[in-house]
Amino acid sequence: MIDPRILVLIPARMAATRLPGKPLADIAGLPMIVHVMRRAEAAGIGRVAVATDTDEIASVVRAHGGEAVMTSPAHPSGSDRIHEAMQKLDPDAKAEIVINLQGDFPTITPQTIREVLPPFDDPAVDIVTLASQIHTEEEDRAPSVVKAIGSPIGPRRMRALYFTRATAPYGDGPRYHHIGLYAYRRAALERYVTLPRSPLEVQENLEQLRAVEAGMRIDIIIVDSVPRGVDTPPDLETARGILSKS
Repeated sequence: MIDPRILVLIPARMAATRLPGKPLADIAGLPMIVHVMRRAEAAGIGRVAVATDTDEIASVVRAHGGEAVMTSPAHPSGSDRIHEAMQKLDPDAKAEIVINLQGDFPTITPQTIREVLPPFDDPAVDIVTLASQIHTEEEDRAPSVVKAIGSPIGPRRMRALYFTRATAPYGDGPRYHHIGLYAYRRAALERYVTLPRSPLEVQENLEQLRAVEAGMRIDIIIVDSVPRGVDTPPDLETARGILSKS
């Protein structure tokens, strides 16, 4: 049974700067977007659909038995794209939780996707995301690795205080690599897309800071490892190596 209260939406577009056409890149005999879709379906938590502005992506998704929804090519972010998709797929507003799963996470596990749901038992939580502890200096120092800073509120769970590309927080202690998977309460997503870009969002180039600056509560679940995103040709070869063995 598909839970109508949960939508898992996968935004996908062809115009990636560093790896054009990556949603359709072949990995172990399947397009990357199909790998992500199937992992979302295997999570078994709700209706899964790919939100895209490209007919070719939609056709491939449907040819592999998935659901695709066409969205505007003018969206500035994945959050705006999934908001339009939510409105089209769920006009009666039955969905209470909307998950934004990036289409370039072909190795993400179904269990990792499921991890975002338990914090919503607390009605004060607006958004849930994921992070994993950093264990290397290279990861610690890289601006491409976004650090999630939060205050612990339970086992493997923090309340987000800030996100940054800098090495932070200062001093001894764990640091966490933010994973770009978000789950929103419907009302939180509807509010988020009406907000203007915030000063820290612009400075850090991190759209989640718009929610932080607006006073929205984001909880972070700590998971064991970071799913491998595919942004460059070497990333793609790594994903091919992993999935060819599975």
